[in-house]
Amino acid sequence: MTRYSIPANLAALSTIRQLLTQACREAGLDDAASYRLILAVDEIATNIITHGYQEQGTTGDIAIAIDASKQRLSVLLEDTGVAYDPRAQGMPTAEDLDKPLSDREIGGLGVFLALQGVDRFDYQRHGEVNRNTLEVDLPQAKG
Repeated sequence: MTRYSIPANLAALSTIRQLLTQACREAGLDDAASYRLILAVDEIATNIITHGYQEQGTTGDIAIAIDASKQRLSVLLEDTGVAYDPRAQGMPTAEDLDKPLSDREIGGLGVFLALQGVDRFDYQRHGEVNRNTLEVDLPQAKG
């Protein structure tokens, strides 16, 4: 498992993307699966930065652990911002998705779309630490 600690600011998102791009390449993910995982992690990291830290007037780090096994590529994001379960933030319903964009409530769509692109997502709060885990199955594990 490779672990990094990155300042939780929007400028750090490019570093996170670079780390994930390399991990996806090394794990053998195709471009489409890599894009979906990177998009999902980017969305969760952005929410950590904006909702977990910036809106609270605080700063901190995001710890990123990337682990590739023969079956899956896992990404763990940990932070000490306020508790923030992305799944509990007004995910759109099927009815919401059928509405024109101008008629939809703002928020939730990015997380919804991002989480559709990974095989598994979990959020847990342990003490003062938020843990977001995103996993994608590797091609050889699916076949």
